Amino acid sequence: MNILQIIPELNVGGVETGTLDLSRELVRLGHKVVVISAGGRLVTPLTESGAIHYQLPVDKKTLWSMVSVIPKIKEIILKENISIVHARSRVPAWTAFIASCLTKTVFITTCHGYYRKHPFSFVMGWGRRVIVISNVIGRHMVEDLGVPRDRIKLIPRSVDIECFRYINPREKKHKGFNVGIIGRITPLKGHMYFMKAMAKVAKEIPNLKIWVVGEVPVSKEAYKEQLELLVKRLGLWPHTEFLGTQRDIPGILEHLDVLVMATTTQEAFGRVIIEAQAAGVPVVATRVGGVVDIIEDNKNGLLVPPADPVRMAQAVVRLYKDKDLAEKISQAALLKTKNNYNITQMVESTLEVYQQALESKRILLIKLSALGDVVLATASLRALRHKFGQKAYLCVLVSNETKEVFLNCPYLDELLVCDFKFRDQGIIGLWNLGRLLRNKSFDMVFDLQNNRKSHILAALSFAAERFGYARKLGFLLNRKIKEIEKNIPPVEHQFKVLGLAGIMLTDSALELWPTLEQKKSAEDFLAQQWVPELKMLVGLSLSASLRWPAKNWPVAQLKKFIELLAHRDIRVLLTGTEEDNLLAQQLILDLKNTKLINACGKTTINELAWLIKQCAVFVSADSAPLHIAAAMKVPIVALFGPTDSRRHLPPVKDAVVIEKDIECRPCYHPKCKDVRCMNLIKPEEVVDAVLKFLP
Repeated sequence: MNILQIIPELNVGGVETGTLDLSRELVRLGHKVVVISAGGRLVTPLTESGAIHYQLPVDKKTLWSMVSVIPKIKEIILKENISIVHARSRVPAWTAFIASCLTKTVFITTCHGYYRKHPFSFVMGWGRRVIVISNVIGRHMVEDLGVPRDRIKLIPRSVDIECFRYINPREKKHKGFNVGIIGRITPLKGHMYFMKAMAKVAKEIPNLKIWVVGEVPVSKEAYKEQLELLVKRLGLWPHTEFLGTQRDIPGILEHLDVLVMATTTQEAFGRVIIEAQAAGVPVVATRVGGVVDIIEDNKNGLLVPPADPVRMAQAVVRLYKDKDLAEKISQAALLKTKNNYNITQMVESTLEVYQQALESKRILLIKLSALGDVVLATASLRALRHKFGQKAYLCVLVSNETKEVFLNCPYLDELLVCDFKFRDQGIIGLWNLGRLLRNKSFDMVFDLQNNRKSHILAALSFAAERFGYARKLGFLLNRKIKEIEKNIPPVEHQFKVLGLAGIMLTDSALELWPTLEQKKSAEDFLAQQWVPELKMLVGLSLSASLRWPAKNWPVAQLKKFIELLAHRDIRVLLTGTEEDNLLAQQLILDLKNTKLINACGKTTINELAWLIKQCAVFVSADSAPLHIAAAMKVPIVALFGPTDSRRHLPPVKDAVVIEKDIECRPCYHPKCKDVRCMNLIKPEEVVDAVLKFLP
């Protein structure tokens, strides 16, 4: 496996040390490791371990700097044949994410901090897998940054036990009592409260020594001066040593009796805690963030409230006076560190995440409308699942009006529903929907809607591969096909897009999945209409849609057709929307002896599907119920007027198409004055077509 890690710099710190540890172990296991950073003191040990280092200014936050390194990162990914890009900080994560998209490389993130809810932070949730180092960071990424729980993977920081020498607190041989604080000197680390606590400790413990270990960021020089002034004012200057940055942390810990972590904000983890525990040093820490994952109060450490010098001092004095407690805590801490935070476990878990990310594609299919076309997409879903297997995460974006088609679909992992009439309307709604798709971190998007909105949503998803027809805003897709053949069947038309991913059409059958409750509801409806089990039933769709009145069979022909079937003792099931109910009621009044069954507007999509399933034949113009009948494997008689059956006839084994060869069709005009193409279809020939399928 070829892995690229990218971090701002390689100086001493928890993130940097973790990167070095992981790199060493991955190289030892035979993997190729590349690290990009702005350089630092750990570059030498990194390259000595066998990893490759590229120095780029990935720590710079200026827009120009970030944009300028993207082509260089892309070049490195291609040159080193990288299969995983692993970002460990927000600034380089943006450049790494874009380079990953351009090279179609798997993108992984590790969240080392409690990022504030800001647009700049969202990129850390866009990895195919999002590694978090503590439970509190995991909850934060889910609740505040909207990362799906199934993509979160908890992998705590680790410690190389072999680098630390465990010394029982009773066996410390140095003079005095040494208390240390290790970490960058910034206000968040609570140094001021630590010093106030040490002023109280000094009154209880003779020969107290205070060690302050950690670098001072350039922006925090004034804070260090304030800290030194406080130390002098508290009379602690003779007891205190500011040791600056130290690479030999194991050596420092050998001489400490207690480590204090005084952080005042949500600490992501606290690597120095497990390092101290590996060395046998009891820890007093504030009860913040990921610290509570590591320390169980009074068992393997002592927890105190943040910004509370009194409680902090009491805990340190308690460890000084109670040697049995210090020993018990030290031994329990070592055991937990060995079991939960060993480097072997961390590397194995990380490799497992890498492998899962490589094997499982995250795929989105966009099919917003209309109902008939959404039913057609079921063949594409089945093919995608067959192609990418059960490990793939398959999702569909569909409109609120047609979502029921996929509610029981066995091929789907997730159904996303959009509502352009209300929640998702306008530019803001579209942008928010795009942000939702980005947070899902899709690798591939198949745009079967192929309009402006769907192209924009595909682009906003930031998926590495975006498939579709080169229409409208087709430049937003990077895997596209020109529409050359127009008169091809509808499912084959969709599979031209899937063909770009190597998916061939082998089965064009449509599917729907009514539940047992929906089946029972439909059967109860028929029972109320006094339909005997052996009674012959023919379904008839009254209209296509409000937008396409030119597709409708004229009312006079409908009446004549129903009468002809009634003469043969065949009952007719009328289907349609609530808007068709008036026409249905009028037909019932005009044709009192035909015993019509009116289901217009009385069923859900799946209930309608099961009703149609009870029909021997279904008759319809070019409309959604025709596709539903095809999905339920019911023979159809399809009436085509302004549209072309070659492009719109759904795949079904038994079908008769009736269309008239006149000079003006197919015209694709939604409205027409005389509708000659539909008027020329005679009731008698439709009845003859129906009778072909009846015993």
